[in-house]
Amino acid sequence: MSEYSFAYPEFLWLLLLIPAMITWYVLWQHLQHASLQVPGLQWVENAPVTIRHYLQHVLYIFRILAVALLIIVLARPQSHNQWEELVTEGIDIMISLDISTSMLAEDFSPNRMEAARSIASEFISGRGNDRIGLVIFSGESFTQCPLTTDHAVLNNLLSEVEIGMIEDGTAIGMGLATAVNRLRNSEAQSRVIILLTDGVNNRGSIDPVTAAGIAANFGIRVYTVGVGSRGPAPYPVQTPHGVQYRNIEADIDEEVLQTIADLTGGSYFRATDEKKLTEIYAEIEKLERSMIEVRHFNTSKEEYRLFALLAGLLLAAGWIIRVFWLRNLP
Repeated sequence: MSEYSFAYPEFLWLLLLIPAMITWYVLWQHLQHASLQVPGLQWVENAPVTIRHYLQHVLYIFRILAVALLIIVLARPQSHNQWEELVTEGIDIMISLDISTSMLAEDFSPNRMEAARSIASEFISGRGNDRIGLVIFSGESFTQCPLTTDHAVLNNLLSEVEIGMIEDGTAIGMGLATAVNRLRNSEAQSRVIILLTDGVNNRGSIDPVTAAGIAANFGIRVYTVGVGSRGPAPYPVQTPHGVQYRNIEADIDEEVLQTIADLTGGSYFRATDEKKLTEIYAEIEKLERSMIEVRHFNTSKEEYRLFALLAGLLLAAGWIIRVFWLRNLP
């Protein structure tokens, strides 16, 4: 059951102007029609009353009602405790992001991790109707953010992700399985996982191909992305003499990533630079969209629009009456 209140109830005191306006109008009408003893004009008393005479009163009634409605608009009526059903067009997407220490390699600017975070954030911000979530993994995995349409919250949680948050390693199977678990109960027709990694599965209790088979059983498509340039990449190493760099080769298990994509009906991409990674995210725009119902609790809802509309209609009607039927009257 909805409750109603006013954001600015003090404006309702202005409704006291309405009786004053009515009193003034009655007195003004009385003065306008005060009887005068003028010889030879007795015939005016018997003159018929036309519709124009009544329209003058209707015009003022419209004005009074419009003023009352505008005062209510100023007070901002609101309803509370409403559940709203919103229907948005989109898909359910889980991003599974590798945060192992090798993501510090600087073949991307400023490094793989920061580039992946920045481009993922842009992707999230551009998909206003989709439910998106985030899983992070290295030696193990966990859900950083479940599926949500609140992309501001998701981007905040993404910005808090740091390498070293969890034990190092590359548990691709665990990262994929955690994302599958978040999507398996989704009713969306299109359910997608974007899995980004720059390494080979070397940790975790679930094999990546096994996790891919589970995703396929649930009808979840997996887009796998191997992040890393072809050739040596500078990698920062902390030494007693400060940070020094050594070259490392991108050790990506492309065969496994391709197998995961093939099993689930997705695609495998190799991102060798920021531009390529951006293009990969653009591929998601081609996915089928489904209708997702989102039910949320709205603590307050503005209700002034109807009052403003009625006031506008009354003023417009008064203007029409004045221009087309009473234009010759003062």
